Amino acid sequence: MDNIRDEVKELRIGFKVRRLRQEKRLTLQALSDATGLSKPLISQIENDQVIPPLATLLRISKALKVGLHSFFEEEGDTDKCILVRADQRRRLQRRHLPDHPAPPYTYHSLAYGLKHKHMEPFLVEFEEGQWHDELFVRHEGEEFLFLLSGELELHYGEQVLVMKPGDSVYYDSSEPHGYVARSPGRTQAVAVLYSKE
Repeated sequence: MDNIRDEVKELRIGFKVRRLRQEKRLTLQALSDATGLSKPLISQIENDQVIPPLATLLRISKALKVGLHSFFEEEGDTDKCILVRADQRRRLQRRHLPDHPAPPYTYHSLAYGLKHKHMEPFLVEFEEGQWHDELFVRHEGEEFLFLLSGELELHYGEQVLVMKPGDSVYYDSSEPHGYVARSPGRTQAVAVLYSKE
């Protein structure tokens, strides 16, 4: 868990959330009201004790009127091309509060540091589990996912789609959607999120 803590600090997502909130002159309560997230959860995110799942980060970015890329870029970086080596990926695993169960995935930013991105690519690792409707999320934008390994179940509105390695899916993410791995072992996918600002 220490290496995850170090990574949380290195990514400074909490610092960026707090700074943006303060720049917008919003209180914790105001951000809580705008996102529907609890004040304790936002506080834990800002204090780098919790890595928020992507859907939560998208809710925060919308409330703060910034793009998702704001949390995955480095200040002062002017590179227009970034190469991420396999051993340099940043793994984000969510530590969570008791009343906020962890999502069944971890994610690695595949373009961390690049500024002004319109897309946000991730390597996502899914955990085997049972589907329940609390896993549904929705947010403005579009998503593309290419399954590398394992077997994945996508719930999209009323549809249930079973994906095998090599399958891909592209969808409007404003519809309720969620994933759960159907097989033990490694279930990995490359996911690209495009969120409208």
